[in-house]
Amino acid sequence: MNNILDRIVAVKQEEVAALKNKFSYSNFESSYYFNRPAISLKERIHENFGIIAEIKRKSPSAGEINSEIDVITQGLKYDKSGASAISCLTDKTFFGGSIDDLKKLKEHVSIPVLRKEFIIDEIQLFESKAAGADVILLIAEILTKEEALHLTIIAQSLGLEVIMECHSRKEMKKINHLVDIVGINNRDLKLQKTDIQTSIDLFELIPDNTTCITESGIKSKDELEKLMSIGYHGALIGESILHQEDPKAFIESLQPKVIL
Repeated sequence: MNNILDRIVAVKQEEVAALKNKFSYSNFESSYYFNRPAISLKERIHENFGIIAEIKRKSPSAGEINSEIDVITQGLKYDKSGASAISCLTDKTFFGGSIDDLKKLKEHVSIPVLRKEFIIDEIQLFESKAAGADVILLIAEILTKEEALHLTIIAQSLGLEVIMECHSRKEMKKINHLVDIVGINNRDLKLQKTDIQTSIDLFELIPDNTTCITESGIKSKDELEKLMSIGYHGALIGESILHQEDPKAFIESLQPKVIL
């Protein structure tokens, strides 16, 4: 294994095998949330530039962030702050999360919940829907173009919206016309380095009339206003918010002004 992303995918393959041994699709289909309609993130960020506030306890790049975080308390702060959605890391090994975190959030918040996970198999989509996810993330770097299309079709058939995340020009070629939102990740998942210039450089490659967001490394209102002026509809922000004593005030301070 040469990099952290390879190690994450290897662990995820083991988790998927265990999930398939423990559950069938019908187990998920009989759950409370499975047949309930999802809340559209795409619609929310078209109304106003949207901030997707993230919950995670640790990360390979930052180490420990907040191992004692209470997802319900944090989620309610995000909900009341004007955030458009909540991103919930459900990976345990590398990010300290769990699918139970997502379930708890869904029970207590009124805004869309994104399952932030390394999805490589359709059974994870059934698990996501059953847990209450409204949106899922597909990472171009760990999927072929064909796999990304297949997972997009299955996710949408379950009523989930799909964010397709890319970091390079090569990955942009994997975007299919069905995805709901394109996310440009400013963090190189292999090297764990972040530069918001990535969102600026790749914007021209986003298909016309596609809802798009910028992800990672956002620290200021000025950065958001610059990215909004280019054409982005929202931003996924994690560590900058998680380090704040008053996340509500910080999120409110980040709301960019409409640039005419």
